[in-house]
Amino acid sequence: MGRNVLITGGTRGIGGAIARHLKTAGYTVAANFRGNDSAAADFHGATGIPVFRWDVADFAACEEGVQQVTQALGGPIEVLVNNAGVTRDATLPKMTVAQWREVINTDLTSCFNLCHAIVPSMRERGFGRIVNIASINGQKGQFGQANYAAAKAGILGFTKALALENAAKGITVNAIAPGYIATDMVAAVSKEILDRIIAQIPVGRLGQADEIARIAGFLVSDDSAFITGSTISANGGQYMI
Repeated sequence: MGRNVLITGGTRGIGGAIARHLKTAGYTVAANFRGNDSAAADFHGATGIPVFRWDVADFAACEEGVQQVTQALGGPIEVLVNNAGVTRDATLPKMTVAQWREVINTDLTSCFNLCHAIVPSMRERGFGRIVNIASINGQKGQFGQANYAAAKAGILGFTKALALENAAKGITVNAIAPGYIATDMVAAVSKEILDRIIAQIPVGRLGQADEIARIAGFLVSDDSAFITGSTISANGGQYMI
């Protein structure tokens, strides 16, 4: 069996695509989810990948969840993909404290929670791969998404700091910043707004979740051992830095 992998938010969208891709590549994969039981059951039935329900914004739940995954996979987690994320859009004057906190805690604090639980064992073994899923909107900002943009920008800084702390221990930490990908989250956008978004993408289309999954597959492989602290932008040319 391949290396043990945990993917948060791993039963749908980009997370689900990464889980399927890594399983096909020979990894032993577990997927976390928070609330959609029927989608998680369908995913498990279709892929055979074990699923584990807990809220990644909860520090104690992450510690317990990591223990459950480690026991179920028969060994420590060697690859972590921090993918879980939500949006709660509103302009700042209309944004509630609850909307701010839910996005920050789910999208950013979750990365701390999971890494805090997993990185020590990676350091002990002298190997680890961490991939954090950021966003184009964490790079350029987005109207009505002060919470989401802040969380995703925070992931980029978190990625660089964690990479520096752990490079000498054989652990790489990288981020992927997808643009607009054809997932349920993007499908919820009105057609009028979506058409305007696509018009701003030089390649003229939305990205596919499988395209992000292949990037993640490279970053967790041995081929990427000299890449750490990096952000790979996959946005069809919409934003170039």
